[in-house]
Amino acid sequence: MKLHNYFRSSASFRVRIALNLKGLDFEYIPVHIARGDHRTGPFASISADRLVPLLEDEGERFSQSMAIIEYLDEVHPEPPLLPSDPVGRAHVRALAQSIACEIHPLNNLRVLKYLVKDLKLDEDAKNAWYRHWVRDGLMAFERQLAQYPAGTYCWGDTPTMADCCLVPQIFNGRRFDCDFSGLPRTMAAFEACMEHEAFQRAQPSQAPDAEA
Repeated sequence: MKLHNYFRSSASFRVRIALNLKGLDFEYIPVHIARGDHRTGPFASISADRLVPLLEDEGERFSQSMAIIEYLDEVHPEPPLLPSDPVGRAHVRALAQSIACEIHPLNNLRVLKYLVKDLKLDEDAKNAWYRHWVRDGLMAFERQLAQYPAGTYCWGDTPTMADCCLVPQIFNGRRFDCDFSGLPRTMAAFEACMEHEAFQRAQPSQAPDAEA
């Protein structure tokens, strides 16, 4: 497998976690999206949406991190990243999508660049935007967690797709000095994840293209 990704991309980070949790080897292919390399050159010729991550496997190319993670879970079912029952799967997908669909799209790199370049927001205003939506989204995430029995991770005592989404969001939120107070279940799940080798090996600082 080949994973085209960027070390700081939340969506790429999710897939690296999933691959590590399943013990799958992959070739790391960096795409420097902050520099715009995803829009030109070799990557642009193989990626229809010109976004990372892109997974190549068995002659196929897969985009969108959530679809990639579910593909990996179907093709390599152990250990599972979704519960075995329909109710559990629906709840875990909802938790994961609360981050992947509600928080992340408002704060990804292309949105932040648009706020500054096109809408002429200054750095403070851009950062305030970022912090607001992360805080608002994680408070909703915490309320969701409170509906379910407490476990080690977001759902139960083994990592799921929800944890694959949570950890990158916290990592990037820390870069922007987001407020994580009053989120006991959320942060407990994050801390548990960061004691797990798969999450440690996937973090941005461990990536071949990592920058300060």
